[in-house]
This record gives sequence, C-alpha cells and structure tokens, in this order.
Amino acid sequence: MSKPTVLVNFLEALLAIILGNVVYFALLPSLPPVARHHPFHLDVGMLLDFFFCVVAYGLIRTARKWR
Repeated sequence: MSKPTVLVNFLEALLAIILGNVVYFALLPSLPPVARHHPFHLDVGMLLDFFFCVVAYGLIRTARKWR
C-alpha cells in the first residue's frame, strides 16, 4: 500500500468516526435512557454509537466508489 492510500483510508475512518459521533450526540436527548452511553461501560449506547460510525463509513466508501 502506498502512503497516499493509507492517508486516504485514515481520513475516511476519522471522518466516519466524527460524523457517527455527531449523529449520536445530536440524537442523544431523544434517546431512551437504556440507549445512552455510560462512561467506561460496554452498553447499548456504545453499540449504537459504533453503529452510526459504521454506517457513516459505509456511506463515505459508497460515495467514493460512485465518483
């Protein structure tokens, strides 16, 4: 793998994490208490946040392939 490819992959992953967290924290006030993350615990909130990051990553990769 070349350095530009690694950098692009890193930036895509970073953007997906940021976008996923923005969506999660924007929806946080409307989420039921069980879906809210509690620090230092593996819970539904953390899994939901991870899900949003994975969806964002999938959308970014799909958008890049369409170009």
